[in-house]
Amino acid sequence: MNDADDTGSARANGWRRGRRGAERWPGGTAPDGVPLIELQAIHKWFGPLHVLQGIDLVCERGDVVAIIGPSGSGKSTLLRCMNLLELPASGTVLFKGREISDVRVNLNHVRAHIGIVFQAYNLFPHRTALDNITLALRQVLKLSAAEARERALTGLRHVGLSDKVDAYPGRMSGGQQQRVAIARALAMQPDVILFDEVTSALDPELVGEVLEVMRALARENRTMVVVTHEMSFAREVASRLVFMDEGAVIEEGDPRTLLSNPKSERLKRFLADVL
Repeated sequence: MNDADDTGSARANGWRRGRRGAERWPGGTAPDGVPLIELQAIHKWFGPLHVLQGIDLVCERGDVVAIIGPSGSGKSTLLRCMNLLELPASGTVLFKGREISDVRVNLNHVRAHIGIVFQAYNLFPHRTALDNITLALRQVLKLSAAEARERALTGLRHVGLSDKVDAYPGRMSGGQQQRVAIARALAMQPDVILFDEVTSALDPELVGEVLEVMRALARENRTMVVVTHEMSFAREVASRLVFMDEGAVIEEGDPRTLLSNPKSERLKRFLADVL
């Protein structure tokens, strides 16, 4: 294929070339047979600690991938490598078949398509729920104030918080704040949403309301990758389960099968502890 054909193909798939030929905008849909996200041989060190040890992982459109494992197994680091909040030391991150771990790629454009919801909400305490959502819409997507407001209101309705438009985080429960954070991610209209242990900081009675929102998103065929300690959620909602320990994927497959009949001794011990 010559350079002109290659450029035309890239544009057809929604990619526009920036300086030095780097693909900088992963819009459009992935070509047939190409995963939405693919991690190839991902390694990550924090000093001498080898946190991720050659991870391979694929996420197809419509997947709900649940990642489980003991604390310190590398789950959250792996998740953050998917949208390059953590940069792998080696390996390749592909989004819609294109390498986004290339240093020339504009990461702000990429992250507009790969949303993430954190354990700690990360809401601005001096901004209302509406303002927390519209901020990125106006600054990153460059939407008008009216367009941003409409998307934000739609997002708040989606998570059952239409009555909290003008509420500040300090006047909301932890579960409500987390639902605002989910609405903020939804408003960006990403291709996939990453959830990083989003119920771990919540009081037990508030966990259910957040998980119900996530169940509803799964029923809508949203693509999600979820780091979680909620085994019932993983069993009921996930289309694929990944068990990690000491920076490696130990088992991967159907959630019901793995949770009912684990093959590895390590997963058996983990389930005995958490269940």
